[in-house]
Amino acid sequence: MAHLTERRRTKDTIELEVWDSEFAGEVNRSLFPPAVANPFIQQTHLSAWRWARIILLGTVLVPVRVSCIAFLLLLLWPMATLSTINLSTRPTKPMKGWRKHLMKPALRFLFRVTFFFAGFLVKVKGEKATREEAPIFVTAPHSTFFDAIAVVVAGLPSVVSASHNVQIPLAGKCLLSTQPVLVNREDQNSRKTTRNEILTRVLSKMKWPQILIFPEGVCTNRSCLITFKLGAFSPGVPVQPVLLRYPNTVDTVTWTWQGFTSIQALMLTLSQPFTWVEVEFMPVYSPSEEEKKDPILFANSVRINMANALKLPVTDHTFEDCRLMVSAGALQLPMEAGLVEFTTISRKLKLDWDNIHKHLDTYAEIAVASKGGRIGIEEFSNYLKLPISEPLSQLFSLFDRNHDGTIDFREYVIGLTVLCNPANTEKILKMSFKLFDLDEDGYITEQELTTILRAAFGVPDLDVSVLFREMAGKESAQVSYTAFRKFALKHPVYAKLFSSYLDLQAAYVYKQ
Repeated sequence: MAHLTERRRTKDTIELEVWDSEFAGEVNRSLFPPAVANPFIQQTHLSAWRWARIILLGTVLVPVRVSCIAFLLLLLWPMATLSTINLSTRPTKPMKGWRKHLMKPALRFLFRVTFFFAGFLVKVKGEKATREEAPIFVTAPHSTFFDAIAVVVAGLPSVVSASHNVQIPLAGKCLLSTQPVLVNREDQNSRKTTRNEILTRVLSKMKWPQILIFPEGVCTNRSCLITFKLGAFSPGVPVQPVLLRYPNTVDTVTWTWQGFTSIQALMLTLSQPFTWVEVEFMPVYSPSEEEKKDPILFANSVRINMANALKLPVTDHTFEDCRLMVSAGALQLPMEAGLVEFTTISRKLKLDWDNIHKHLDTYAEIAVASKGGRIGIEEFSNYLKLPISEPLSQLFSLFDRNHDGTIDFREYVIGLTVLCNPANTEKILKMSFKLFDLDEDGYITEQELTTILRAAFGVPDLDVSVLFREMAGKESAQVSYTAFRKFALKHPVYAKLFSSYLDLQAAYVYKQ
């Protein structure tokens, strides 16, 4: 290999060594792991004694409470239906007349009684702001369908809700009676439409009701505050934060992606003697001029204030993490594999949903064969069709950000995007191609590729025919730079592997 290292004794190799060192520092400074493992899982564990108590009380309480609630629903149904007759799902003017002054107070009273019969004891802290003081309520953490209590306590303001919820029997009518702002998550333009609708209402001179928003947009287990969506903050108007707490010995109310079903949460809650709820109206938050111009800054400031009051951490998980979690399950991976803090990765690495979802498919190809759905160095080397060696181990360690000997999906996405797609990829590929092109004729043959890789990985009988076929294609006996570049960009791990080998060569030359 002496003649090879002499040929690489160039200014470029020394620059590459310096760049790699600086880049490693950048990787170590960015994208820290989430503050919580999985905010979308119900973690209540019931002991045998607790189950016995629930069953004993439930046999008495559930029938009585269901009977009382059923009677109230018989009153609610016609009233909700009457209040929503000819009421559009996209209203152009606020409710008035008998709907506002008669039906709305009656519905609010019946809702309060319903929650009381269900065993909820509600404690209210702070003072609710008027529409002039704060046209928007931002309520968190959002963890259950029982959070509707906050809507009742706030006086049935308009809510921002998924459009399909209006199709739910009775609940849909009750929702429609608040003149909600409906969101269709499957519509790409829905987010913009929702923000425009909120902006129109809060700036209107008409007496629209206040708007209550759960800015997290998805239910969590209340272990943290996830990323706030920007709908409540885009108008740049004062908002009133509303905190929700369920200070109970046993958590039966949480209803999220993994854990209790809606029926289980309902039955378990109805079986409790009482379920305590605290609704706290915090002081109105008026945005600064800078926050009015930057909804992300505004949302983060409010979220931090609320998190401090709740004594909870904040994370950058979003609804998209839930979608990735479900996709991971469909790919035979642990569902937690998809929890990558989508907001952090998408903003810092400039990735969109399609890119990250595509990475998940590739990750699954490697990881499903390994125990627990994480990639070890053996699976990594098998995927690359190369033996475990010093360059490959170095590459693996750059992916393995927490140094536990495995790569999870979050580490894989960061590794592919940050490590394998540097700004000077073109320079690395050109240098790598020159490394393999021993006779400098502008092409790489299978023999040339074999010679270098055998020396690089210290395996005299290394077979690289499969790898060469992937580069060259079935019909070609040599690889041009165009084909080499296309392969490396399609499989960016190889580009980084080549640069790691070049770095070793540069270090070797530098020491001579």
